Amino acid sequence: MASSKAHHATGFAAGVIAAAVVARVSGSNAFHLDVLLSFLTGIWGSTAPDWLEVAWWSRARRLWITHRTLTHWGVGWLALLAGSYHWLGHSLYAAPAFGFACGGLMHLFADWPNPLGVPWIAGRHSLNLWKSGSCDLIVVAASWAAAFFIGEHVWLHGVHEMPLLRYLRNG
Repeated sequence: MASSKAHHATGFAAGVIAAAVVARVSGSNAFHLDVLLSFLTGIWGSTAPDWLEVAWWSRARRLWITHRTLTHWGVGWLALLAGSYHWLGHSLYAAPAFGFACGGLMHLFADWPNPLGVPWIAGRHSLNLWKSGSCDLIVVAASWAAAFFIGEHVWLHGVHEMPLLRYLRNG
């Protein structure tokens, strides 16, 4: 499991990614409420797989389900992402749901490299690269690199894109 600080840092990157996609789908690069909401819920969603496990309705605040089971299930987060993407521009709730799903998936990507892994489809899968919390900087850097490339493509129209990527994209 990545540390809480790593999940928050990657959550901001997920918010940037969600905001960029929502801005792109909305058809303009102008600042809109749905872009802001997708950014904020991206941050919020990045910690959701952990806090959704807590029984907030009880005084003990214990887990109501086992850690890294249903709330860390990749299929559920991917379904929310695809469904909310489909409804972008058609529903008031689509942009916040899309941001929330981006944050949730970013959480799973941050947890995936450690030995416990995450349940993507049927069972847990781990990349088994390092122990929990020991390489948070790599996860945070990768998430921010993704946010940079996606945000740069949407808002700066690929100005800083690497020549090789531009060549591959344009054929």
